[in-house]
Amino acid sequence: MYICICNAIREKDLRRAACEQSGDAEVLYARLGFAPQCRQCLEDAEQIISEARACIPA
Repeated sequence: MYICICNAIREKDLRRAACEQSGDAEVLYARLGFAPQCRQCLEDAEQIISEARACIPA
């Protein structure tokens, strides 16, 4: 599923980035080579990032 339509960022790509790197949605978007455009996806993106990181063993 696409999380960011403007940049065609898929949920699986965002989850992978969240597990491999630190930062909030805007930071992870930048590391994926994008920047938020309309910004409507950021709340959902932050939720996905939190879920992905909650599954990472400490």
